[in-house]
Amino acid sequence: MFETPLTVVGRIVTDPQRRRVGDQEVIRFRLASNSRRRNSEGDWESGNSLYLTVNCWGRLVVGVGAAMGKGSPVIAVGNVYTSEYEDREGNRRSSLEMRATAVGPDLSRDIVRIERTAHTGAESGRDAAAQSTPGVADAGVVQATGSADDGGVAPEGREQESEAGSPGLPLSA
Repeated sequence: MFETPLTVVGRIVTDPQRRRVGDQEVIRFRLASNSRRRNSEGDWESGNSLYLTVNCWGRLVVGVGAAMGKGSPVIAVGNVYTSEYEDREGNRRSSLEMRATAVGPDLSRDIVRIERTAHTGAESGRDAAAQSTPGVADAGVVQATGSADDGGVAPEGREQESEAGSPGLPLSA
């Protein structure tokens, strides 16, 4: 299969569906990427839209399942291909699909907090430098806390406390 690498910035438009294929799990969702531009009067108008199905395998299943949902602004990286099928009426159809290698929140449109899982010791394939740097070798859970579009203001003007006890970035609920 011809591998075409692609990075897509967009929003998840369906609820992620998790299922088992053989002895592996896959989570899939539809991603929409919409362009916007200013017209001659200076107003924003919608441009073209790209819709594709994103398939996440392996370690991505847990992370995407825990952190992403319908409406989440994401950046997806992977290889795209055309999937051909026959619809219910017998017509040949095709759709664009991505086998994702990475999926993460779009921090220009969302404010998130990352919670790392505890590192339990040396694992094969990880070097000593990564193990000595906190959080580098650990898997984490991303928790969306608000939209950057709303200014990132916490309810009642509260700011979230960081682990050191000093005020962190203001977050919205």
